[in-house]
Amino acid sequence: MTSGDPVARWHDYMHAPTPERLAALLHDDCVFQSPAVHTPQKGKALTMKYLLAAAQVLGGESFRYTGEWRAERSAVLEFECEVDGKYVNGVDIISWDGDGLIIGFKVMIRPIKAFDAVVPKMAAALMG
Repeated sequence: MTSGDPVARWHDYMHAPTPERLAALLHDDCVFQSPAVHTPQKGKALTMKYLLAAAQVLGGESFRYTGEWRAERSAVLEFECEVDGKYVNGVDIISWDGDGLIIGFKVMIRPIKAFDAVVPKMAAALMG
């Protein structure tokens, strides 16, 4: 069993993102969903790839969580940041198992101009 609240551990990761810290949060069968890819990305390795790229693209100095809503094994975290001078508003929808490991991570971003600014940067981060 993983110790601590999964959301608190996610916030700790976002303050100092590293592959090792992210790996400790994710279940082996985690599924990542994003508006930039139309199919769910299945498995820890693919989820890590996308989340590390997202931390690189979105997780700069302007990134902050502005709201949080919870259920028993899930949470919605609203965030905002700036990418290429564009205001980005979005949510991370996170679900976890009984051991506190993340089994699902869905990202939604708005407005469309923000989406258009984020997608090419994500593509570049995923390639690099």
